[in-house]
Amino acid sequence: MTWTEQMITIGMVVLGTALTRFLPFILFPGDKPTPGYIRYLGKVLPAAVFGLLVIYCLKNVSLFSGSRGIPEGLAILVVVGLHLWKRQMLLSIAGGTLCYMLLVQTIF
Repeated sequence: MTWTEQMITIGMVVLGTALTRFLPFILFPGDKPTPGYIRYLGKVLPAAVFGLLVIYCLKNVSLFSGSRGIPEGLAILVVVGLHLWKRQMLLSIAGGTLCYMLLVQTIF
């Protein structure tokens, strides 16, 4: 990339970042009520994103070859157990990831 192309790229990244940061405050000012469909999306999208993440992570697991999904299943149990115990999302995600990585790197 030339120097000009690099500066244009940096400028576009800055513009895109600023736009995504400020646009919600411009579209939905604090003195007006938030539209119902935005509140609805705020309620349902977190669960939908986690559901998609689970499906994406388990899509290539084969129960008939390799480790037969054992490390994935154990990691899911750790995530669920930690979440029921502590109710802290980051702890649950980190614990499940650590469990999975230890199982895959050491046992399976």
